[in-house]
Amino acid sequence: MPDNAPLEATDLTIECEVLIDAPIEVVWQTITEPDQIAKWFADEAHVELRANGPGVLVFEDKETGQSTRAALVVATVEPPRRFSFRWGHPEGEVPAAGNSALVEFALSAEGSDRTRLRVTETGLDATPWPQDEKERYVEDHRRGWAHHLGRLEVLLAADA
Repeated sequence: MPDNAPLEATDLTIECEVLIDAPIEVVWQTITEPDQIAKWFADEAHVELRANGPGVLVFEDKETGQSTRAALVVATVEPPRRFSFRWGHPEGEVPAAGNSALVEFALSAEGSDRTRLRVTETGLDATPWPQDEKERYVEDHRRGWAHHLGRLEVLLAADA
């Protein structure tokens, strides 16, 4: 299995992991700073890096020219080990357990120049979404996280 392959998608939980050839501090900056997020994940990023900090990620569809804005709220900031946010909540609602997905980034140093990054997305089981919509979300995000973590891995390898 490639390093950036999804580990599993059971019970609507998405888990992906990648081993990155970069120190933990570099990976932390790349996954939390808006100008860095725009290099590997979203086309545009605005994030206040603090608990309850608001954020927006903009994803451009190159084929249609359409863009999707994903509002988020930062849940946890524990440099350089843990970062999480909630997204997928209904417009006008505050994201919380029961109306949104929780994305958690867990970083662990492997020596001085490598970092294991695990991304876990949970909370869909508690949302009121129809089951088929939840299953589509899991499939899309499982592929999406594997793709984006692959981009992150290539970006940081190029900087090494």
